[in-house]
Amino acid sequence: MASSLLALLDDITTLLDDVAVLSKVAVKKTSGVVGDDLALNAEQVTGFTPDREIPVVWAVAKGSFVNKLILVPAALLISAFAPRLIVPLLMVGGIFLCYEGFEKVWHKVAHRAPTPEDKAARATMAAALVNPAVDVVALERGRIRGAIRTDFILSAEIVVIALGTMADAPIGQQIAALSAIAIGITVLVYGLVAGIVKLDDLGLQLLRAAGDNPAAASSRAFGAAILRMAPWLMRTLSVVGTAAMFLVGGSIVAHGVPAIEQLVASVEHAAGPAGGVVKLLADALVGIVAGGLVVGLLGVVGLVRRRLQPAAQRRDTKE
Repeated sequence: MASSLLALLDDITTLLDDVAVLSKVAVKKTSGVVGDDLALNAEQVTGFTPDREIPVVWAVAKGSFVNKLILVPAALLISAFAPRLIVPLLMVGGIFLCYEGFEKVWHKVAHRAPTPEDKAARATMAAALVNPAVDVVALERGRIRGAIRTDFILSAEIVVIALGTMADAPIGQQIAALSAIAIGITVLVYGLVAGIVKLDDLGLQLLRAAGDNPAAASSRAFGAAILRMAPWLMRTLSVVGTAAMFLVGGSIVAHGVPAIEQLVASVEHAAGPAGGVVKLLADALVGIVAGGLVVGLLGVVGLVRRRLQPAAQRRDTKE
């Protein structure tokens, strides 16, 4: 009896070790999406009154858990019954990461003006915040639904990339590792989002410390520093998340195309001690090029559709 119990404990320990290793690799690979998920969600839940920020974060977090509850079983079914789909799905996720990163950079560089929909949404939210007659909670529901839809896309990328790192592992380990990653990342992201959106409140609270003693003066100074730092923190998260998207997406694309993978490996080997840094730069370059190609292709498709639209309308009019 004792030997059986010890054997069971040993099996459990081995399983946990294997799950920990799988989770560590998967988390490393999904870091780009997680960084972008954090920055994007922190941006989407800002702009509400202080008493509504945490309820909004909690509502989006619950939606994120539902997304994971759908995506994780779906991914595991694919792994069990159609494992050949993992690599194509992984490539799609990697290319999408590159596209999303490049599109964000291009949007900043091109200085595109806000769309009429963006202006209308901002005007509506601004009016709601100063008009007590407007039901702000009802207005929030639209933004919450949009944030949950965005989370679904990012969560799908995380799950597919994580699954790609553990495709050869036994199904039991995949279930445990993927479930742990889904729960852990959701708790981490929305816990940090909740902390980020309340930084301003913390800074204001410290800034209002009364008294002439050193403790009160230190509190006011710390509060002022937090208020100055908060906008820069948001910008830093956005930049880091975008850079990580190029690195992770480029690495996935390079790994999925043998010719590119061999080229990156040869450049890394030729760089010697600096090979690790060179590989990161090469992965980022692959990500930038892949993202640029997709953005360019979509731009050409959009241009062709706009050119063809008037001709189609004229044909319809004649008929």
